[in-house]
Amino acid sequence: MKYKVQPTDKERVMRETDFIVSKTDTRGIITYANRIFIEFSAYSEQELLGKQHNIIRHPDMPRGVFKLLWDTLAQKKEIFAYVKNMSKDGGFYWVFTNVTPSYDQQGNVIGYYSVRRKPKPEAVEICTGLYQAMLEAENKAGPKYAMDASLELVTGILADKGVSYEEFILGI
Repeated sequence: MKYKVQPTDKERVMRETDFIVSKTDTRGIITYANRIFIEFSAYSEQELLGKQHNIIRHPDMPRGVFKLLWDTLAQKKEIFAYVKNMSKDGGFYWVFTNVTPSYDQQGNVIGYYSVRRKPKPEAVEICTGLYQAMLEAENKAGPKYAMDASLELVTGILADKGVSYEEFILGI
């Protein structure tokens, strides 16, 4: 994936009272962005609405994390994750996110609701190292097998620790 925005070392740190909220359709197209999302992403509301949520994807994020996210959502389950996002100006900001399916009256998934808050610094440190290892596994495996390679790495780490993904992510 080519990035139009050049990443920088400029970090935006969420305030304890911040909640970034967004809604997407089932394809990940943004249908709602709150003012905190607009502030941290540095995009205008008009620039966000109708765009893929990956407009804020930072290149330091392994593809395997998003495969896990989409696979979990496909099972109609919520997911928690630590994510490094990239602002329009190339800056970055870490979030602790919860993504939940949204349903219509008949119980069909019609989109996703995401709430992000300030992450714990120690969790960001752990995830930074883990994501670097996942990216290395993805690069070694090549594009075709990248996601599987990084998920295999994570699965092995969790098995060694004797914990599920949920137990791990909520415990750091």
